[in-house]
Amino acid sequence: MTNIKIVTDSSCIIDPERLKEIDIHTISLSIMIDGTIYADQNELDKKEFMDMMEKSPALPKTSQPPIGEFVHLYDELGKDGSEIISIHLTEKLSGTVNTARQAAQMSQSNVTVIDSDYIDQALGFQVYEAAKLAQKGATVDQVVAHVEKVKSKTQLYIGVATLDNLVKGGRIGKLVGVVSGFLNMKILCQLNKGELEIVSKGRGNKTFTKWAKELEKNLTNYSLNYLGISEADGKSLAEELKSILSPALADISIPIIHTTPLVATHTGKGAFAVMFYTN
Repeated sequence: MTNIKIVTDSSCIIDPERLKEIDIHTISLSIMIDGTIYADQNELDKKEFMDMMEKSPALPKTSQPPIGEFVHLYDELGKDGSEIISIHLTEKLSGTVNTARQAAQMSQSNVTVIDSDYIDQALGFQVYEAAKLAQKGATVDQVVAHVEKVKSKTQLYIGVATLDNLVKGGRIGKLVGVVSGFLNMKILCQLNKGELEIVSKGRGNKTFTKWAKELEKNLTNYSLNYLGISEADGKSLAEELKSILSPALADISIPIIHTTPLVATHTGKGAFAVMFYTN
């Protein structure tokens, strides 16, 4: 039986309790802030980064891993004859998955690369499920098919408290950014096939709590597998959203995890994300 090893990148977030159950390999993206380059994984404290980003006059710049790092990792992991499944954040936000594809062609190992179409815990859903199946001895085709199923059954919503970073990064229309600055608007977006789509906007956090109450009602119609909340210095709001959603999730624990510096660079301070997948 051929062993399968799972690779992802540092934008992937998995709840620590779930992470204990699996074996994965993570390659780090990098972030440049105030002229200094840091590895997104291990070199940047999440809380300290938020302060650095807030004080920096320019938006931090994110960079994908060098192709050589991918090739080296793939070659090392495949030395024992293992096959590799490499799952990465949406190419709409980073060229990482395309670099992985190029590296797969250069590697001596058998590598299958998947664009998750997501980021953060939603990327983690696919990575977790892939790793669990690999542990059970599934084939590459079986793992890939299941990952695609998880992807199709995933929803990710992002609440943005300030649009400064999205506007600076060109992720959302500048006109919306100008309007929100004057009216204190909050924007709720859905990440759909790698693209941000505005779901609703309004003044104050009631925009988000109103949406959460509607989501709580809708969740009762789903056979939910898992739901996670991530935040970028928005812990109090995330806790409030958790309390609203909890009645629909009696048997599911909801983790609240501070997102990575890479994700926070795109979303800005005070943002949150609610993401889930169904059976």
